[in-house]
Formats: sequence, C-alpha cells, structure tokens
Amino acid sequence: MLAAVALFSIMDASMKQLTRVYPPFQVSCLRGLASIPVMLAAVAWRGRWRQLRPVRWEAHVVRGMLAVAMLTLFVFSLQKLPLTEAYAIFLCAPLIVTALSALLLHETVGWHRWLAVVIGLFGVLLMLRPSPSHFVSLGAAAALGSALCYSFGAIMIRTLAHAESTLSIAFSFIVAVAVANGAAALPHWVSVQPHHWPWIVILGLTGAAGQLLMIQAFRSSPPSVVAPFEYTALLCGLLLDWVFWRTLPDQRTWVGGAIVTASGLYVIYREHLRSPARAL
Repeated sequence: MLAAVALFSIMDASMKQLTRVYPPFQVSCLRGLASIPVMLAAVAWRGRWRQLRPVRWEAHVVRGMLAVAMLTLFVFSLQKLPLTEAYAIFLCAPLIVTALSALLLHETVGWHRWLAVVIGLFGVLLMLRPSPSHFVSLGAAAALGSALCYSFGAIMIRTLAHAESTLSIAFSFIVAVAVANGAAALPHWVSVQPHHWPWIVILGLTGAAGQLLMIQAFRSSPPSVVAPFEYTALLCGLLLDWVFWRTLPDQRTWVGGAIVTASGLYVIYREHLRSPARAL
C-alpha cells in the first residue's frame, strides 16, 4: 500500500499538470488509456490472459461506475485545489472504509475506532470551511465526493477478491475509466500537444502499477487495516506541491489534515491491539 500511494501521488501530479490544458473528463480518459498498454504488456509477459476474464460482470460494472465517478471528481478537485489540500480532504476515505467495513462487511469495529472516525470527519469539516457566508467550494466538495466513491469501491474490491483475480479487477477499472470518460470528453476533445506525452506515459506506468499494488494490498488484509496507510500521501503531496508549484497548505488545511491523520493512525493502533486477541 505504501508503494501504491507513492505511485499514485506521482500520477496525480501528472494529472494536475494536464488539467491546466485539458478538461477533467479528457484527463481521466487519458489516465485509463495510458494504463491499458502497460497492463496488457504485464499480462503478456506473465502469460496470464485467462485471469483478465471477469467472473461477476455485474459487480465489475458497478465498481467501474464508482471508479469513473471517483477519478473524474478527483481530477476536478486537482484543477481547483493544491495537491495537498485535495489529499487532506480525500484522505477521510480510510475512515469511511473503516465505517463501511462494520456496516457492510460486518467486521468488528469497537467504540475507540468509531470515535476516531467521528473525530477524523470533524477534521474534514474543518477543511471544508462551511459557514453561512462561505459555502463549501466546488473543489473541496469534489474531493469529498471522490473519497466516498473510493470507499465503496474499496469495499467492493474486498468482496470481489474472493472470486476475481487481481488482474481482472484492475483491468476492468482502467477500461471503465477510459471508455466512460472518453465518451464524455469526445465532444470537447483537445488535441494532445507533443510535449505533454511524457506526462501521459507517466500516467500509464504509475496508474497501472499503483492499481495492481493497491488491489493486492486489499486482498491481503482487511480494508480497515490497509486503508489508513494512505495517509502517507499527505507527505508526498507536500513534497510535490513544493517541487512543482511552490505552494504550501494554509493553516486550516494543516490543522484539519493533522486531525484526519491522527484519527487514521489511531485506527491502526487499535487494530494492532486487536491482532493478538484474534490470533489467540
């Protein structure tokens, strides 16, 4: 999961660069299209063509719809917000995954972790800055909506992993993203400039590799254990924001992000305490 987060951070920085020139639907489509050849090359190299065939088509369709909504909303948030701020809001997703694990998968989530979820969501509310005179910005709302879609998608990965291969789950994701966003972007398609192709190649490589690593992480452990490691994306976002755009988050983002991160780390701590008891 740590490797997946680092790769996705590089991919997100590439998408943010591209949103300066291209519409969000087109950038999301390019992310999917660029990953397809990388994924097929990996399958060909290992000779695992049969593993691309999905078993539960209807579940893949639902997850594909969630993936399209998640990526499009997140690309839109990248267009409006600094990378770190978009991450700080999006990273409430592990807390939502923890809650959904209890509600949908019937995993045991004690009151300590429920309290951490509530406190973490308060941190998100702090970053959203709602007030009678200041409504939530479109970029912040898009980041939160993307987190919700991601959380439901993560739960679906956990259920799909019992019957589907890692390759089929990952491939259906990038095909859905490419096809659906391509159809939406086609009426307003902007010709890709030659000097932007390196960014698109980075999209393909990091997106495909990160997707495979993330699915394997959720296959190996419960979502409530794996998901909180995504908080390392904040460090990656800070670094990339400074390197590429010379920006740093404001005070509310620092405080809210710290609350969300501390809540997620507490969830990990409580899960660590429960592990010996489960083993016994």
